[in-house]
Amino acid sequence: MSLAPPLGVKACDVDKTHAPIILNTEWYPSPSTSGMRLNEQGELKEMSVIGIDVSKAKLDCAWLDENNKLKVKAFPNALSGWAGLIGWLLNNTGLGVNDLCFVMEATGVYHEQLAAYLYDKGAVVSVVNPAQVKYYGQSLGVRTKNDKKDSVVLARYGLHEKPKPWQPEALEIRTLKALLARLDGIEKDLQRERNRQEKAEISQAPQVILASLAHMIGTLDNERQQLETLIQEHIDRHKQLKENKALLETIPGVGKVIATRMLMVIGSRQFDSAGQCAAYLGLVPVQHESGSSVRGRPRLSKAGNPTIRAKLYMAAVVATTYNPDIKAQYLRLTKGGKSKMSGLGRSDEKAGTDLLWCLKTPTTLSTASGNLTTCDWYGEMVSTHFTCL
Repeated sequence: MSLAPPLGVKACDVDKTHAPIILNTEWYPSPSTSGMRLNEQGELKEMSVIGIDVSKAKLDCAWLDENNKLKVKAFPNALSGWAGLIGWLLNNTGLGVNDLCFVMEATGVYHEQLAAYLYDKGAVVSVVNPAQVKYYGQSLGVRTKNDKKDSVVLARYGLHEKPKPWQPEALEIRTLKALLARLDGIEKDLQRERNRQEKAEISQAPQVILASLAHMIGTLDNERQQLETLIQEHIDRHKQLKENKALLETIPGVGKVIATRMLMVIGSRQFDSAGQCAAYLGLVPVQHESGSSVRGRPRLSKAGNPTIRAKLYMAAVVATTYNPDIKAQYLRLTKGGKSKMSGLGRSDEKAGTDLLWCLKTPTTLSTASGNLTTCDWYGEMVSTHFTCL
């Protein structure tokens, strides 16, 4: 298996057939197997799996071992409850914390502190996609829906499917994510106030209403500018973020908005391939076909964060004009009979995977100068994603 090229090595010097993504920053954890650890002889051993259904007030826990022994109990979703959960498991399993594997769904923000607490204690923690667990439960014939049953399904999912371990994000990534979330909220509020202002002006609202709207717009705009400054200062304080942002901006069509948000996405998720990144962003095609009678029209999956996907779309529009590589691909697709939206969808996906590969293989991208780009290296891996569109 070939490795990603180190600094100073061109993509053309590396075997492109099965080139995996190798993470070159300290943010990203290396993959391993959940529910398994090495024993003293260096062999993989099974671990006791605990499924946790997380809600705001309580934790419904189900302990399941490799012999299908099952126990359930509820704890408050607070520090005292987390400590009680650990004590209950140590007393019942006879194992150490390092031999416990916790599986929980991503439930907004309610699971985050618990996951970090268990991780700090030395346990294996897996945070899984709720949709995958839902369909897994249906495949088992589970018809009942309650917190206790959900925790049992999570335990069985963890024992048999062995999802990847979760690791907390680096502090700088968590801070960047919080700042960007606040900025997005302020921008939405600002746009709403501007829409109200336009409506008020057309309807000739009283002057006091127009003054109130102008005051709110000015306040929100100042807050937006302050947040943008805070985000830039935060990036400048961290060498890794600053260098990676500059690297992303070498891609034609990528500016500070996309570069900053992709720093957050790639820094907070573990992607083993460019295709995984595209799927996470909702940029891969979904087909609906069966035999000769079902011929549904392929479409973008549109899973994941719609805000980032919308910004990537605008970057793809720009890239079809100013990025020679993406422009050539867009023209090839449209001349081949694909619609303009299909071509933009493929360009959108290619822009997203460009950003991922740019960080994984830290080489400045310069298509205009004629140098081989990172997207040439991974192109074969993703070139078929939109052939069905």
